[in-house]
Amino acid sequence: MPSHHPPTHQPPPHCSIVIRAYNEARHIGHLLAEITRQTFQDFEIILVDSGSTDATLDIAAQYPVRLVHITPQQFTFGRSLNLGIAASSAELIVMASAHVYPIDQDWLANLLAPFDDSRVALTYGQQRGDSATKFSEHQFFHQYFPDVSQPDQADPFCNNANAAIRRSLWLQNPYDEQLSGLEDLAWASWAKQQGYKIAYVAEAGIIHIHEESSRQVFNRYRREAMAMQQILPKSRFSFRNFVRLFLTHALQDVIQSFRQRVFLANFASIIGFRLMQFWGTYWGYNRTPEFTAELKQTFYYSPSILTTNRQSVPSPSSHDQKS
Repeated sequence: MPSHHPPTHQPPPHCSIVIRAYNEARHIGHLLAEITRQTFQDFEIILVDSGSTDATLDIAAQYPVRLVHITPQQFTFGRSLNLGIAASSAELIVMASAHVYPIDQDWLANLLAPFDDSRVALTYGQQRGDSATKFSEHQFFHQYFPDVSQPDQADPFCNNANAAIRRSLWLQNPYDEQLSGLEDLAWASWAKQQGYKIAYVAEAGIIHIHEESSRQVFNRYRREAMAMQQILPKSRFSFRNFVRLFLTHALQDVIQSFRQRVFLANFASIIGFRLMQFWGTYWGYNRTPEFTAELKQTFYYSPSILTTNRQSVPSPSSHDQKS
């Protein structure tokens, strides 16, 4: 849902930071506090809330945040981003999950620096876990977010938990609102096809806090597999793929845990995470016919939030309300 910049009486900021949130009271304050401490300060903050019932909005109200509402029934990752960007006023759009926080005060400056090259469409930064992060998730972060930057990445991999794009390109190609996930990969693939660059910035690091049960890990990879099949209709994931990838990655993690002398503390977690990761992927490819309303409930919200009539949650049309 592209729109023109909202009217303003002063020059727009250099960047708009769009944050998606749902019941993030434990983390949103940390993220917003770290944003306000950045060395680069020419920004606005847009918080897209999808029906929080905890103290998320009360905490956000303590910061200079513009609030955008989307109901749980309307939520998809792509739709919430489109609403947030539509309410923004800057050319450069930074996206951050509500359960991340920058590692240092130069995060924002480093994430935006590659845009000095007019051919860069998207940047994304490094991700690391905290002390509560599962061992296998740590291995994932190190594999896909290395310590060396890549100013012109060959493939379209990226992650909207810590990324930035050009608003002018988003106007040409908004995020796909029908995907159950991987809206970032779909957009990056489009940008690469148009001849633009994707820059990975290792120096723009964040801590990404995933506090997921085994069922939530299963559902995360299930919905991403469903999205991947939409993006690449010819892609397949067989039961043999499941067995091979589960055994390979679990073994790699076990070996690494031995080297780090933390095997006993992490063995059960390794098996559980990798099993749910690849079993979820298998189900997403082979056992789910379409992205139904029931699946949306399973993937994003508890059943109660979708059946609760909360008059305090405005419709998405109120996206210009400020906290």
